[in-house]
Amino acid sequence: MLYIIATPIGNLEDITLRAIRILKEVDYILAEDTRQSSRLLQHLGIIKPLSSFFEHNEEFKIPKIIDDLSEGKNIALISDAGTPTISDPGYKLIRDCKEKGLPVTGIPGPSSVINALVLSSAPRDKFVFMGYIPKKPGERGRFLCKIKANGLTAVVFETAPRLLKSLQAMAEELGECRLTIAREMTKKFEEAREMTVFQTIEYFQEHEPRGEIVIVIHRIEDKKGEKNVS
Repeated sequence: MLYIIATPIGNLEDITLRAIRILKEVDYILAEDTRQSSRLLQHLGIIKPLSSFFEHNEEFKIPKIIDDLSEGKNIALISDAGTPTISDPGYKLIRDCKEKGLPVTGIPGPSSVINALVLSSAPRDKFVFMGYIPKKPGERGRFLCKIKANGLTAVVFETAPRLLKSLQAMAEELGECRLTIAREMTKKFEEAREMTVFQTIEYFQEHEPRGEIVIVIHRIEDKKGEKNVS
């Protein structure tokens, strides 16, 4: 069985009892960063073999993993933080398991996407997750145009060094939109700052952004509460 296991996004107490039990029972664990995962396992008192599994070795590793699963081994897949395969490697492994008829199950838990939505006041009856904002200006503009066109609350990832450029692009493409900037979630200095895009730009021009950042772009609504996609 392949177990897709969500791990804490910050606070190490945010892990389920089932996740702990499965991590103790599997034959080995696939980890995006073995050093990061070693700290979590040490905190939990778990001693298990770790095998690195990240973007640049994923396709090389998959055949051996498939062989081990075919022989009846139990394997866990975890990421550095949160739910694996969300903007992280893993979907190709799951695809190959499905093609081979090998069992796969998920152990639900922390997700920075869902946690950021919870911390915002954005409408979330319908929302879209768009992953990381592109680095190149042209691609970034087209990316933001798609968000504007679908008219839904959107959740995106961004790095601290690129945050201001992306905020300025949002101001140009989306206009007076409202944002929630969530950073350091579940940690001591957690922040979920909710302002217009222009206020957000002013704030981060004076305060250097740090940490892992999730941006919730609020759905634009008209006075009747209808979403505005014009």
